[in-house]
Amino acid sequence: MQRTLTALLLLLLPVLAAAGEPPALGAAAPGFSLPDQAGKTHALSDYAGRWLVLYFYPKDDTSGCTTEACNFRDDIVRIRRLGAEVVGVSVDGVASHADFAAKHELPFPLLADEGGTVAESYGALRDLVVMKMAKRQTYIIDPKGRIAHRYLEVDPKTHAAKVLADLERLQKAGG
Repeated sequence: MQRTLTALLLLLLPVLAAAGEPPALGAAAPGFSLPDQAGKTHALSDYAGRWLVLYFYPKDDTSGCTTEACNFRDDIVRIRRLGAEVVGVSVDGVASHADFAAKHELPFPLLADEGGTVAESYGALRDLVVMKMAKRQTYIIDPKGRIAHRYLEVDPKTHAAKVLADLERLQKAGG
């Protein structure tokens, strides 16, 4: 039995570790075109000339994801004053996003990446064989469409405040 489990694990490890690499700082942000909670399609090109906070999260209406989303909601006015927009992405569907956004009065788009292709292009896809989910990662994309900052480890409680401080710092540094 133990040999069978070990063999199975050895077969699955490459699949579990096969997530794409996160884009490097300064690299062009991978493009996307996905529906939000209202079914409206959003593309990276829609945000050209503006700062974009693109955050990936595992699952609608779970504890950490709710904390993170509500903190972005609470800081949205300050983020927008800096000329930035916030967009969330998970592999949940449009209906799930609609319920989550309505329940917590989220004033920004939540994109449905049901196939996980966008999360994978950002190195933010966790493929668990029986299911896929986004890793909790965030990218600040500058007005030219380049990765200005990335967060590969995120604490949902403090993340929005860190993003806000980094947006201010990046803008003062000239981009």
